[in-house]
Amino acid sequence: MTQEHNISRTGGFSARMLPTTPDLAFREEGYYVWCGSMFRCHGKYYLAYSRWKKEYGFDGWVTHSEIALARADSLLGAWTPLGKILPCGAPTDWDADCAHNPTVLQYGDTFYLYHMANHGDGTYWNHRNHQRIAVAWTKDPEGIWQKASDPVIDISPEGVDSLMTSNPTAAVGPDGQVLMVYKAVSKYGAMPKGGAVVCAAATAPHPLGPFTKYHEPIMVNPENDWSVEDPFIWYEGQRFYALVKDFQGYFTQAQKGSTALFVSADGRNWGPAAIPLAYDRVLDFGTSKLAVDNLERPQIYIEDGVPRVLLCAVLVREGDDDTYNIRIPLQWEGGPL
Repeated sequence: MTQEHNISRTGGFSARMLPTTPDLAFREEGYYVWCGSMFRCHGKYYLAYSRWKKEYGFDGWVTHSEIALARADSLLGAWTPLGKILPCGAPTDWDADCAHNPTVLQYGDTFYLYHMANHGDGTYWNHRNHQRIAVAWTKDPEGIWQKASDPVIDISPEGVDSLMTSNPTAAVGPDGQVLMVYKAVSKYGAMPKGGAVVCAAATAPHPLGPFTKYHEPIMVNPENDWSVEDPFIWYEGQRFYALVKDFQGYFTQAQKGSTALFVSADGRNWGPAAIPLAYDRVLDFGTSKLAVDNLERPQIYIEDGVPRVLLCAVLVREGDDDTYNIRIPLQWEGGPL
């Protein structure tokens, strides 16, 4: 049975989401906490996450974010913050000021951490338009992370990603190739926002590249240039799957900012799944539910081939300074991947 049929049969992705609990929300004193990518090494669980000091305000993510690490002893155990793990570049470097959007891919015995990095003049749009995709790697999460000196996915001279690249996610396909899907913005539009906000894709024989871009947008909303972002991809049941933020609710036919499920046989051609709505902006606590303004940056932790936990960044109300990353347990009724 293919995963597509299995998802349809079980009522879609949301049918696999179990209730969460408030104690699975990870906060850090004095910081906004946002994106989180979970992985396991030597029997310990780790969370690579983005944070920035609250004194910079919520929009400080684009100018002052950094990537830190936390550790837990069990799948749903409490996170212990271990501190910042990736230094920014020199003041004149392309990655001088900010690191954000972490996602970790294990390849052999090495962990590759893709993320956004930028530099700028301190203003929001200048930093946003200098976003590029970076990579760091290690065999020991609590040791030294090596950094590539150049972007692993830079902008193109023309086309879909000619202004900025960010929001990376990667998976290894059946042919051993690394597929990366990322947020792309073109320069063809009124500045400073630029053109269409879509996703793009590229492949490489190794996590460090070189990546070959498809040079065409994927998951395009024909009614609005601001289509999707925040992708997370994985391979299961002879298909690639993606969770993405649906800006307009176009694909999900639900509220703006809901999360859509996409499917692809080859990583290049994508379409909405049979049940495109993965989940709305609602946290299920079992005996109660909480509607939130932002439920974003989905990441799935997969252990021994089985998706175990969905991680999301949460902002309950716009203007609030309480943000966190929450784990949502998953039940995978279809069995192993």
